Amino acid sequence: MQNSKLFNQELAQEAEKLGKLPKEWLTEIYAKKYFKLFVPKDLGGLECTLPKALKIEEKLAKLDGSLGWTVTLCAGAAWFVGFMDESVRKDIFPDEKLCLAGSGFVGGKADKIGENYLISGSWTYASGALHATHLTANCEIYENGKALLDKKGKPVVKAFVLDRKDVEILDGWNYMGMIATGSHAFKCENLSVPLSRCFEILPNKAQLKASVYQYPFLQFAETTLAANILGISKHLKELIEQSFWKRHEYRKYDKKHLRYFQDLLTKQDKKLQKLRDEFYSQVNSSWEELEQKGRISHARLKKVSKISRKLTQQCREINGKLYPFSGLEAAKTHTELNRVWRDFNTVGQHALLIFPF
Repeated sequence: MQNSKLFNQELAQEAEKLGKLPKEWLTEIYAKKYFKLFVPKDLGGLECTLPKALKIEEKLAKLDGSLGWTVTLCAGAAWFVGFMDESVRKDIFPDEKLCLAGSGFVGGKADKIGENYLISGSWTYASGALHATHLTANCEIYENGKALLDKKGKPVVKAFVLDRKDVEILDGWNYMGMIATGSHAFKCENLSVPLSRCFEILPNKAQLKASVYQYPFLQFAETTLAANILGISKHLKELIEQSFWKRHEYRKYDKKHLRYFQDLLTKQDKKLQKLRDEFYSQVNSSWEELEQKGRISHARLKKVSKISRKLTQQCREINGKLYPFSGLEAAKTHTELNRVWRDFNTVGQHALLIFPF
């Protein structure tokens, strides 16, 4: 995102009041094709590699948490293009304003009756729902009213892509941060969709052969979320530093206090940079392995997961150590510093990244 002047404090405040991204940001996102980071070029996308996309997502998250998160989650939902039927790909994805929002929650039931599925359910936390042209939803599969079970006796779960006009958005995002993501719930009742709208998110189920669709979904999700944690943390660290020096202008800290803060900041800077380098090193190695061998070893995937979680945990510690030096400015509810702090402590609750292992 080159035009950082467009992503300023005023528009970020407007976004929070609106509960969604403002039109100025959306116009830029459509122009840059950020909702289509992983969509093939012949469908109007950027066809990014994972390492390249992560750096874009990190930069966006540093500009604004809700901006980065919405792009990341919607681009992630559009990644499902690699698993969808060709007729669906050609029908949906050429739209210049395409935006897929989705939920990982298994909140529905899909009953296969003849050449259609009858879907009912409700799904939570669909980031970008207010901008979506389509939504993805996970459902337990039935056939003529009878539940389908896998070999272990568990319900068979598959994903569906639904048109925005066919679902009802529910106002369910009432949290202290990431407000402009508009991560609302949605529902539908007895919605009939063709069989082609069903897909499975497994490497051996990918319809497109590009490497990005062969990357395991768990590590794909972990790395994209970690990139956002990183971007927001860098933004927060800068704001805390600015707030400290502003306080120094009228408090006049003595040399001992200044030296303590500067040493602490330097130490945390180095720690964060080291983590960032390690994160991208593991991602790049996994990507190279995938392109060279056609698969990623279990050992490498484990390292990617570990560094994604470690990065998140360390960001929590770094932010926690620096936060007190921002003073009461951080507690003023309408300041940029407070918004970024709220965003970090909201996104940091994501279930994929709360454990360090």
